[in-house]
Amino acid sequence: MISKQYFDKTEDGRAVYTYTMVNGANMSVRICDMGGAIMGLCVPDRNGRISDVVLGYDSIRDYMEDTTYAGGLIGRVGNRIDRGRFELDGEKYEIYCNNGVNSLHGGKIGFSHKIWDVVAEDGEEPKLILTLVSPDGEENYPGTLTVKVTYTLRRDNALAISYEATTDKKTIVNLTNHAYFNLGGYASGTIMDHELFMDADAYLPTSKNLIPTGEIKSVEGTPFDFRSAKTIGRDFDLSDTDMGIAGGYDHCFCFTGGETSEPVLRIEAYEPNSGRVMRVYTDQPCVQFYSGNFLKKEQYPFKGGYPQRVQAAFCLETQKMPDSVNHPNFTNTVLDVGELYTHTVIYSFDVK
Repeated sequence: MISKQYFDKTEDGRAVYTYTMVNGANMSVRICDMGGAIMGLCVPDRNGRISDVVLGYDSIRDYMEDTTYAGGLIGRVGNRIDRGRFELDGEKYEIYCNNGVNSLHGGKIGFSHKIWDVVAEDGEEPKLILTLVSPDGEENYPGTLTVKVTYTLRRDNALAISYEATTDKKTIVNLTNHAYFNLGGYASGTIMDHELFMDADAYLPTSKNLIPTGEIKSVEGTPFDFRSAKTIGRDFDLSDTDMGIAGGYDHCFCFTGGETSEPVLRIEAYEPNSGRVMRVYTDQPCVQFYSGNFLKKEQYPFKGGYPQRVQAAFCLETQKMPDSVNHPNFTNTVLDVGELYTHTVIYSFDVK
């Protein structure tokens, strides 16, 4: 089942709507046409109690002004680009730097801050098909990029996100979603007691500006080793050089074996009080694991007035490596004419 609701209006008077999809297994998801944002995701715990497990806001102002990118679709290029600069076929490009000396999540006005066109397809497994056309030169990216994102609420309590993109001129693309999860419920405290498994054998160290240095480093013997499940807080050691720079986890983890032809299980998160389990399946080579280190802006409380708190939620942003265009040894984020960019991620929910 799908229902459409008026949410708010932008400063220039444009109406913003949300779409709520419900399946037959007590799971629902609320998506906004502004940014394609996941505003709510309600799933049962081990006793059948329903809680919303993603952060979000009650007003469009907060979505537009705060810099958390809560739940939004991120593009044209997710993550950071060093000094907002890159080169393609000998031509140099400079993107707006909105994160200190870097460009972050698309630039000044990324896909997370645009109203998407939405088509709803109701049924046993309802779908929302979101489309957006980013014109040539927008944010100084080359090429007209046509993007389609499909949200599917499956009958087995999974939310699948499928991305497609084409271009009419060689460009760079690295799409993702920036949902913040707390499996105990978004207002239940920190995520430090969540147990996390990640099939990632390497991660990317960063400079003081959170730009990858170019090294692909083994997780062996570091706080970044989640190949055996452990709590997020167990090795949360800010004396570690890489963690200290970011104030916690805000790093690209490289999945064992890299990109796959079909989505495979890469991550499992478990919250012991509720019993909720979230499994992440993807075909992407990496994930940006962010432990909510900068959630501390008092002027932007979350839904219901819940105040921002560091480590109140975590993000698992499946993607290619950040700043890939500036590192020949990294994953490829270049999309050429005639090519189809694809990306699938599935967030599957269960209890134990």
